[in-house]
Amino acid sequence: MVLDIVASKEGVEPDYRMIGQFAGECFMPLCYGGGIRTLDQAKRVFDLGVEKVCLQSAVLDRPAIVTEIAGTFGRQSVVVSVDVKRDWLGRPKLYQSRSGKTLGRDWLDFLRYAVEAGAGEVVLNAVDRDGEMGGYDFELIRQAAAAVSVPLIALGGAGTSDHFRQAVMAGASAVAAGAMFVFYGPHRAVLISYPPYSELEKLFPERK
Repeated sequence: MVLDIVASKEGVEPDYRMIGQFAGECFMPLCYGGGIRTLDQAKRVFDLGVEKVCLQSAVLDRPAIVTEIAGTFGRQSVVVSVDVKRDWLGRPKLYQSRSGKTLGRDWLDFLRYAVEAGAGEVVLNAVDRDGEMGGYDFELIRQAAAAVSVPLIALGGAGTSDHFRQAVMAGASAVAAGAMFVFYGPHRAVLISYPPYSELEKLFPERK
């Protein structure tokens, strides 16, 4: 999954040239998110070889975009990103990354609505844990998994391979990580590193 976190904030279209470069080098299913606001933009991204699009800001502004894309390309092609941030009392709040503000709408209601509109998958991002590498918000994962039946991808907080297993045990269908693969050691030196596949297999022996 490639997320352009600047495109939506600046209100610009996806960088189609960059997406084409990613798609040309990627030999696994590729999902792209960032700046997609119309059906035509989504079609152009799919035409570049991308299998799924990830939406957030556009869904908050115009939920019908999910139904339009799912109706044209199938719901398996639409992923909705749900950002959640806890307030000073620890209460989870729906968060809009574009504005950097929490919203008044209940995050679970938004999650259910996105699925009803046609989302085939959901990315649940614990914003206050993002980049901290201290573990996912497992309680959020449990609540989200109980609320919807589509695949749920946990994001925000992964720091060890064991966090992956804990997230799946909490109800996630899959896990995502970023900082864990990039930063290393107490000084957070940049080192692109991924766990060996054999190590990941040991986490889920029941899935072999």
